[in-house]
Amino acid sequence: MRPPNIRGLVARGRVPDVVDNVSQQPDDSPEVRELHDIPSVEVISRAAVMLLSAAAERLGLADDDPESSPRRDLDEARRLITALAGLVTASGEYLGLHAGPLRDGLQSLQKAFREASAVPDAPGQGPGEKYTGPVY
Repeated sequence: MRPPNIRGLVARGRVPDVVDNVSQQPDDSPEVRELHDIPSVEVISRAAVMLLSAAAERLGLADDDPESSPRRDLDEARRLITALAGLVTASGEYLGLHAGPLRDGLQSLQKAFREASAVPDAPGQGPGEKYTGPVY
């Protein structure tokens, strides 16, 4: 499947509607939703889930043995976890019932990062902890 022309879609205020990462339309005509039709909580939640998933991949958690995962990159994971922490913290009041699971997922990633680090950060210095507080 070809990626949609994002520049053209965003310029017109439209985003592709992807369900489970598989478009329901032929490759040359992606289904499109108008940005003004998408509730903000959905936009924020989708962004948070993408950051959460990408961070888990970078920690190697998608593989049977995370320590030997070829996708493991703790520097990249740190950046993604910090971005997720900022997003979840800043938008927590708007997320409603989605806030709890996203916070739990974030905290799990922060703990996994601490366990994966050869030299763990001091409490309060780990990825995203300036937004969430120390994670032990």
